[in-house]
Amino acid sequence: MFADASYWVALSDKLDQWHPRAKKLVDRIEPDVRIIDLTAAEALTIIGSRKGGKPAQELYQVFLDSCSIIFVDSELLSRAMDRHLKHDGRLSVPDCATVEEMVRLNDRRILSFDSDFDSIKGLERVH
Repeated sequence: MFADASYWVALSDKLDQWHPRAKKLVDRIEPDVRIIDLTAAEALTIIGSRKGGKPAQELYQVFLDSCSIIFVDSELLSRAMDRHLKHDGRLSVPDCATVEEMVRLNDRRILSFDSDFDSIKGLERVH
């Protein structure tokens, strides 16, 4: 299963509107959650700006301990940009990279509170 930045932000920020729901989803998380490095950077940036550097560092440690981080190479970025163009910019580049890896790995489930993923046929958004 993949996880989007919106999930990690909600889990890390008690003031986030989705925090209670994110806490409930922790028990449903499969081992070895996948995350794109761009998504990790997005979540860390948001938490850093909301809560400070230490909470962002703590979230980073969660990524290291609990996730498989997939690093975007030129091929994946190219596929992500093709999808970004296809969606006319409405789906972020990190989200497009995530979708492209999900398709490549035939992994159709994503932890996310971002309804933009609902526009992708065949994906199941766990929220």
